Amino acid sequence: MLTVVPDPADSDRNADASAPSPALIDELVREGARRMLAEALKAEVDAYIAAFADERDETGRRLVVRNGHHQPRQVLTSAGAIEVRAPRVNDKRIDETTGERRRFSSAILPPWCRKSPAITEVLPLLYLHGLSTGDFVPALGQFLGTGHGLSAPVITKLTEQWKAEQRAFAARDLSNVDYVYLWADGIHVNIRLEEHKLCLLVLIGVRADGRKELVALTDGYRESTESWADLLRDCARRGMRAPVLAIGDGALGFWSALTEVFPQARAQRCWFHKIANVLGALPKSAHPGAKKALAEIWNTESKDHALAAVAAFEAAYGAKFPKAVAKVTDDVEELLAFYDYPAEHWRHLRTTNPIESTFATVRHRTKVTKGPGSRAAGLAMAFKLIESAQRRWRALNGAHLVALVRAGATFIDGKLIERPAESPVPTAA
Repeated sequence: MLTVVPDPADSDRNADASAPSPALIDELVREGARRMLAEALKAEVDAYIAAFADERDETGRRLVVRNGHHQPRQVLTSAGAIEVRAPRVNDKRIDETTGERRRFSSAILPPWCRKSPAITEVLPLLYLHGLSTGDFVPALGQFLGTGHGLSAPVITKLTEQWKAEQRAFAARDLSNVDYVYLWADGIHVNIRLEEHKLCLLVLIGVRADGRKELVALTDGYRESTESWADLLRDCARRGMRAPVLAIGDGALGFWSALTEVFPQARAQRCWFHKIANVLGALPKSAHPGAKKALAEIWNTESKDHALAAVAAFEAAYGAKFPKAVAKVTDDVEELLAFYDYPAEHWRHLRTTNPIESTFATVRHRTKVTKGPGSRAAGLAMAFKLIESAQRRWRALNGAHLVALVRAGATFIDGKLIERPAESPVPTAA
């Protein structure tokens, strides 16, 4: 009997022949999105017409009926460019207030809409990554299947709009909000047409209901004390209350400014930055052991255990690496402040992660990019980047405890103390 052994190359060729091409996949995705959008628009119009089915003229004919479709138009979405023919509505009713004909306006696809919010959100991110307005059309056109609606003048117009929104944000009243916790950090962005980098001073706060929110964003000079003081004084003038606790990097001029403007606020140093600073003063051979020793400080169950871990770290490394140890012992009160607040909040209070994670794609770039063309444009782009990210921020764990922190409730090792006068104060080990 003759046995035929299949050639593996034949099966590979067959698999390649049967596999859909990337272009076909993109087209299928766009077609599916187009059909879903068409169905959603039809359902929206049907519901509108049904809601006024009983309204008729003197001859008994309906006042609200279908009237074909609008002219096709392209809409840029995250699935690519989709051609849409929106259904049209003939609404013959008269608005008694204005005396004009009523008009149907789709909430899904307004008449002015040419791009989805997701596309608008990606533009400031691309700008901060170093793309100029002239780069947007080829960069996004290849992905979306078209560059229609993303010409340089359109991007420039959006940039001017974002600048105006950022200026309005920077002038808003802060007397009607209360930020209990406050994160502060400085973010450096290259400016294409200038020698110096743009230094963005960012403040993110936690409201009494546990929600995170951008408080302030401005450009400063090298994170100097005066730049931070100007920002905090401006916030105070607009009605901002002093935060209970502020979290930031120890190298900032922010702390001197905070003491000047909001002296009643406590300080919490960021452990993410502190660990990096300590390891920078140690040889690489000592890093594994030092990381473990530092984790024993910030990740233990109580302040007493943390102080004991600080003493152990000093005993293990103090003789050989006094500078590295001093980075911990000199700031021990500020590093362990979080123990005096709810345990549910500890993971949020130990680092400036809300700011770090938002700007990670910008701050951690090692290559020098072209960057935004001006400081005002860079500030506006950063504002839109945070504004879009803010909608995805989750509230603090134990959000209901934030109001208690503002009210002055006492927490020892993360636990609420109902009668502080009767509770012993923890001592150093």
